[in-house]
Amino acid sequence: MAEPTMEKDAKNTEDDHLNNSIGDAGLISPDKEDISRILILISQTVPFKGRIRGGMRPGKKIIVMGIVDSEPDSFDVSLTCSCSTEKKDEEELTDVALKLSARFSERQFLRNARVSGKWSEEEAAIPYFPFIQDQPFRIEIHCEHQRFRIFVDGHQLFDFYHKVKSLLTIDMIRIVGSLHITKLG
Repeated sequence: MAEPTMEKDAKNTEDDHLNNSIGDAGLISPDKEDISRILILISQTVPFKGRIRGGMRPGKKIIVMGIVDSEPDSFDVSLTCSCSTEKKDEEELTDVALKLSARFSERQFLRNARVSGKWSEEEAAIPYFPFIQDQPFRIEIHCEHQRFRIFVDGHQLFDFYHKVKSLLTIDMIRIVGSLHITKLG
């Protein structure tokens, strides 16, 4: 594809890429040829739902960058399995491989999973609460063979061992709550 020569063409190309990335096609898979385009400025409001192309696998990571609202209550970042249900209105039946929940009043960053309609025990232990109102953050979810390793602003915060064993079925990301998304990858 030829490089756009005019600023207007560059914007249209960026918009087309953006629409392809966060629309029905979902997130960009971090293939080597796409690596320069993984983090794209999207200034996306929540709730947000996007596809993780190819599902999760060891070595793959998801990056969520955003800004916490000025008067935050909570926000959730969930990695889910869209293939576990056929109907979109049956999201309560969808397997959730990882649900990260930032709760500001309790200063907790909780995580759990739902498999076959049953939630696992919620894990709450963290060394510190990493989110501050009106401030930017970067969450990295690294997928390994046995666990997700979660980093916030470059610091490893905790591990979450897989409850959904078929990693390739983890193919959706959902983000809701008191934040504004600035980049996804």
